[in-house]
Amino acid sequence: MEGISIFSGNSNPDLANKICEYLNLSLGSAQVKTFSDGEIQIEIDENVRSKDVFIIQSTCAPVNDHLVELLLMIDAIKRSSAKRITAVVPYFGYARQDKKVAPRVPISAKLVANMLAVAGANRVITMDLHAGQIQGFFDIPVDNIFAAPLLIEYIGEKFNGNLVIVSPDAGGVERARAFAKRLDADLAIIDKRRSAPNQAKAMAVIGEVKDKTVVILDDMADTAGTLTEAAHALKENGAREIHACCAHAVLSGPAIGRITDSEMKSLVVTDTIPLHQNAVACGKIVVISISELVGEAIIRSYRGDSVTSLFV
Repeated sequence: MEGISIFSGNSNPDLANKICEYLNLSLGSAQVKTFSDGEIQIEIDENVRSKDVFIIQSTCAPVNDHLVELLLMIDAIKRSSAKRITAVVPYFGYARQDKKVAPRVPISAKLVANMLAVAGANRVITMDLHAGQIQGFFDIPVDNIFAAPLLIEYIGEKFNGNLVIVSPDAGGVERARAFAKRLDADLAIIDKRRSAPNQAKAMAVIGEVKDKTVVILDDMADTAGTLTEAAHALKENGAREIHACCAHAVLSGPAIGRITDSEMKSLVVTDTIPLHQNAVACGKIVVISISELVGEAIIRSYRGDSVTSLFV
């Protein structure tokens, strides 16, 4: 693949290196630095003229710094006469702000989509968007890939028999039902009431979980309030063993303390976002790498093959 170049910002260099290892390519040389006043400086140190360039950058914390890094890298590579630029954004920040939930608020996910296109991205590869319709915010092609095959394989190997897949809210029922069908497991739903952003209170369990192994399924764990409240409700309803799975380990604020003190035995996540040291020290968090999945999506995008067939 001589016509391909892979670059990375500062958000998740370990994942970028794993993807390059899978592709048997070297990570492109670029300087991503910060001036003393906080402005970001980008310099591409190799020729990308007429190449198919992929920039790997999750827009995780610090979200705005990593987003601006990505935008400036796209602009630098566009001005270096690359043939095509693909933004590979394993975790797409601002995705939860995808609609007007109150008067006079922005639709931030749409604005970020516009920014990526205006900067010069020709295509986006992302993973497990918070809402699938965000793809429609882009005026360029978007491949939304899924961690589901990796998580289903892990759950199937580790939690055989007497298994219930649990959706922590009504919005995640479709995802949980698909997992339950693939794993030949039962399905349960948590009736969750949210009083304010990042504050959730689980109220009731719909479905039979007594004396069963349950796996709570969500797209991300942020402050972990939803997961830990769900785990508490499941324990009160007689669940024998409680685990959780999610694609994106945001784990902000009190998340690690909540997970440590919760009834959950494990939280399985992917490496779309790098774990902080205190998260690693928690002992309950299991990380599955998406490097081969993203690497395969990059190969198929470069060759013009179907990316969707990865999940059929």
